[in-house]
Amino acid sequence: MISGFATSEGTQKFAKNSGINPVNFNDFQNLSLSNVGIGTYLGDADNKTDELVTSAVKQSINSGINVIDTAINYRSQKAERSVGKAISELVNDGKITRDQIFLSSKNGYVTNDADVPLAFWEYVKKEYTEKGVVKEGDITSGYHCMTPSYLSDQLDRSLKNLDLECIDLMYLHNAVEGQIKDISKEQLLENLKLVFELYEQKRNEGKIKFYGMATWECFRVSTDDPQYLSLEDTIGMAKKIGGENHGFRFIQLPFNLAYDQALLGKTQMLGGQPTSLLETAVKLGIGVFTSVPFMQGRLLSPGAMPDFCDLKPSLRALQFIRSAPGVLAPLVGQKSIEHVSENTEIMKIPVLPNDEFVKLVKTLTSK
Repeated sequence: MISGFATSEGTQKFAKNSGINPVNFNDFQNLSLSNVGIGTYLGDADNKTDELVTSAVKQSINSGINVIDTAINYRSQKAERSVGKAISELVNDGKITRDQIFLSSKNGYVTNDADVPLAFWEYVKKEYTEKGVVKEGDITSGYHCMTPSYLSDQLDRSLKNLDLECIDLMYLHNAVEGQIKDISKEQLLENLKLVFELYEQKRNEGKIKFYGMATWECFRVSTDDPQYLSLEDTIGMAKKIGGENHGFRFIQLPFNLAYDQALLGKTQMLGGQPTSLLETAVKLGIGVFTSVPFMQGRLLSPGAMPDFCDLKPSLRALQFIRSAPGVLAPLVGQKSIEHVSENTEIMKIPVLPNDEFVKLVKTLTSK
């Protein structure tokens, strides 16, 4: 297993050696993070896709990206293994050191293992039920489980898959979305406390550096929605458990030119005032990574996106997202050499200054 984790010195060295304009790295939590990251969600659970993902991760890192996102359930554990292989090969070849790369993964969904020839529920029974990891009632109708025993098991599997001693950021994956149909909001919040206690313990054990929540709805919907979660209250909970130096420092949610709620919707309450999610995150010191920058390709269709910045559609989409105040990086799912080459062109283009971004938003919202 590769030891270490992302550090201030390591990530700064990566940024300097990348030859990328320094404005395309964000300084957050004393780390220099590229303002575009690579995601690894889609693809078949087969060896051919493994090779594509490993190659894409290596190509992305070599193109100046040091933010890599995955999850244990992506391609039934094979995504993590593909990412781990890419990092190991680059480290072993002397291309990078572990401290230069910021890696996030996610736990919470119940997953099988595509490399183990067992049907889904047979795998669950053998690996989780019979070993006492989960018991009856732990798994929701949304195939989600957030008990400390299950999440502890999943973290150890993620570390093994990635061949790492420490993961920089572990997200609890779609907790509200995966649980709220089966339990009350009160019970959900009690369960969330147990998860935060577990992750603070895992920080102390050196298995993770930070934790957070990767979400779909809960931070974007209105306060009267059953799935709504207050970011302010969530951070307050983390402070009660971990103190001022708690590890809850990041969230992930959808944001793009179609899903604009994080920027334009005042869906959060901060100090009793309706506030956008991104503004709330900035004021609370929370880093935001964003998912589905292209709406899984739909925004790249002819006419789907307004013209601006004189850029091709994919770069236009990334430029808009990464220029929004509060966004650390959009996470781009890319596997082919051609797509990686096209998308990483954005690293050669400076991010929009804030005043230009504000003008762009006014122009786009006035149409």
